[in-house]
Amino acid sequence: MDPVDDEDLHQNRSHQESDLTSTDSGGSSLFFTEDSRSTTSSSYDISASSSSSGEIPAAVVADVVVPNLVTLTTISTTTTTTTTTPSSSSNGGGDGGVTELNGTVTVREVCVGKKNKGVTWGFASIIGRRREMEDAVAVIPGFITRTCDHIGGCTAPGSRTSGEISPVHFFGVYDGHGGSQVAKFCAERIHDVVAEEWERGGTDVDEWRTRWETAFANGFERADNEVAEESVAPEIVGSTAVVVAVSGCQIITSNCGDSRAVLCRGTQTIPLTVDHKPDREDELARIEGGGGKVINWNGARVFGVLAMSRSIGDRYLRPWIIPVPEVTFTTRSEEDECLIVASDGLWDVISNDEAGEVARHLLRRRRRSTMADETSLPAAQAVADHLTDLAYRKNSSDNISVIVVDLKSKRKRQQRQSTG
Repeated sequence: MDPVDDEDLHQNRSHQESDLTSTDSGGSSLFFTEDSRSTTSSSYDISASSSSSGEIPAAVVADVVVPNLVTLTTISTTTTTTTTTPSSSSNGGGDGGVTELNGTVTVREVCVGKKNKGVTWGFASIIGRRREMEDAVAVIPGFITRTCDHIGGCTAPGSRTSGEISPVHFFGVYDGHGGSQVAKFCAERIHDVVAEEWERGGTDVDEWRTRWETAFANGFERADNEVAEESVAPEIVGSTAVVVAVSGCQIITSNCGDSRAVLCRGTQTIPLTVDHKPDREDELARIEGGGGKVINWNGARVFGVLAMSRSIGDRYLRPWIIPVPEVTFTTRSEEDECLIVASDGLWDVISNDEAGEVARHLLRRRRRSTMADETSLPAAQAVADHLTDLAYRKNSSDNISVIVVDLKSKRKRQQRQSTG
């Protein structure tokens, strides 16, 4: 689609609360833009009760971990490979890998997430300068609910907190092209099939990464097959898919396409995904090895058409465009500030580092104001709104969708302010 002239952005804001129990994920909610011309901005707190505190009590959230382990696993159509790459590099290539950021993993007495009780989030999704809205956003609190030991990657194994029931929260951004049908379908379906595939996995604690990798790979493949089998859209329609599952101890990211997720940790902005671009060295080799071509037509494109090398849908470009995700595992830390999950409408005009710096600055300022006035806009929502507006002002020509997940608990913020 061609960009259109600048038009006024009409903000339709809605603020809701999603209640979540520790044993039932039935309170899960799905949000995506129905009106292709609307601007949507929403903020939510994940809570274990009907109160308005917006905190997840200790019995609900699995904890986070100080160790800083980032693992990127590339799942190919025939094999699974793991190599070592620097996690702090920009999104520009690499086959995936394992990176230790700050030393070795330390076993703790409790999961970090037990202290990080509050998980709040906000999102903004606007049509921007496009003629149609093709992005979709999904947020599913507690899409899987198990003990931290069962989920995998617990850094306090055998502790009291590791055996408590805890939810895993799901955040997804889907950037459609050629139409909105596949993106909307993904927003409605991918979390369900991933959860189903995860439930089918083994129970070997030592194989928890493999279980998640398989769940995401099979889930994305199932969604892709259903798009064709259910005639969801013509073969020329497709969508990216970047999803993040947040447990008490792990941040698990699955990416297919050129949407992106980053983690703000302390003063660092850590990319959790690597864009699937046709001129990425390994992707170019895969495409050309299969008889395809990458043509530079307003940027590198598969056969001069599609500016990404992986997606859901796009059957007319098989086998060169594949629905195979890359999965990363990041051990949570007490220094984690927030997650930013967004479509390329943001990343085309704002770098990882710039987005991280803006988020950190605004989060800290808004947290202080929120503590003084609990009726004010949640910090995560303020950041999502600001990043979306900033991308638009920087002349982004695409739809812009941003989810921000605040990983700092209210209690920890209060402790910091009282000692500040």
